[in-house]
Amino acid sequence: MHTLLAHARTIEKRRWSVILAGLLLALGVVSLPFSTWDHEFASVGHLVGNEAIWWIYIAAMLLYVRKVERRPLSSIGLRAPGIGNTLIGVAAGVAVLALLGAMYFLVLPALHLGDSAAATANGGALMATPFWWRLVSTVRAAVSEEVLFRGYAMQRIEELSGSRAIALLLSLAVFTIDHVTYWGWSHELIVAVGGLAFSLLYLWRRNLWINIIAHFIVDAASVLA
Repeated sequence: MHTLLAHARTIEKRRWSVILAGLLLALGVVSLPFSTWDHEFASVGHLVGNEAIWWIYIAAMLLYVRKVERRPLSSIGLRAPGIGNTLIGVAAGVAVLALLGAMYFLVLPALHLGDSAAATANGGALMATPFWWRLVSTVRAAVSEEVLFRGYAMQRIEELSGSRAIALLLSLAVFTIDHVTYWGWSHELIVAVGGLAFSLLYLWRRNLWINIIAHFIVDAASVLA
């Protein structure tokens, strides 16, 4: 009996350590300023290099789930969406886009808030890039942020804490703060509201593809229009 209890404790300790390491990989590495280190907007080569880093990172996260945690990708919400969930993703994307539009054009002006110099400068640099790169970047942002912040972080934090609220708040806090470097503090209210909407969407459906579709629609309206 004692041996069985000791074995169970060992298994539980390993599970905790593996999940904590995964959370460090998901929420720690994503906060590193890859675009600054790579001088993302210096040339097309730098743009491609930055994207390569991000896609390798996403692949590493998925491999971590499969090979280290030895769990299916459905454990982080990656399951086929089906027609119904695809339509929900599109509808959710349009709804979040309308919400953020109201925030940007009505709420922020009422609060006398505007884009920071960082947001304006980086936004201008982004829009000066080729359309094909903005498309790839938009797809990558939707995939990476939903895999890391919603699929992995929310699922695993909820697993460890037993609380949906804690999972939502912790992942949302990191998601919001992570955008400061690129967009500045003045943009954080938009980021927080968008992140909250995506978090609630994930808790509702637990299907990462719905979130990815919705996230892509929101970002595409800003950088591909």
